[in-house]
Amino acid sequence: MMKNDSLIKINSYLSFKLGDDEFAAHVGKVLNILELVKITPVPKSPEYMKGVINLRGAVLPIIDTRMKFGMSPTQFTQNTCIVVMEILMEKDTIQLGALVDSVLSVVEIEDDQIQPPPSLGSKYKSEFILGVAKVEEKFIMILDMDKVFSSDELILVMDSTEDL
Repeated sequence: MMKNDSLIKINSYLSFKLGDDEFAAHVGKVLNILELVKITPVPKSPEYMKGVINLRGAVLPIIDTRMKFGMSPTQFTQNTCIVVMEILMEKDTIQLGALVDSVLSVVEIEDDQIQPPPSLGSKYKSEFILGVAKVEEKFIMILDMDKVFSSDELILVMDSTEDL
């Protein structure tokens, strides 16, 4: 019981860049940040799935987060990182790697700093966005990582890695 209460009270978010915009995911979802390594493509996988990497003996699916948000595919630079996240899929947790243009920092965002997401004119799917926070004169979109990847999509991704 105690563990869940303390996790809810943590207001730390990992902020990262996708294109010109800043996004953040709750640190409770982030397991690791990896430098870019060789990604092995997986045949017949969804377009936004770049492939898989071997992470300590386990197969980790790698998702192009930019494509997932309807942006152009990630251009690999020296700042491109893989953020390893734990996503809740129905009752299971699965791990996947999300490609981001660059990892910025861990920011403290209090609940009262988070405004509801803008409904009109948003270029991103608003169901992914928990809210928007203003931190040091810039806006950060707070993501609901469990919603970014719907169960149907995750099943597709996991199915395409099963034969590896």
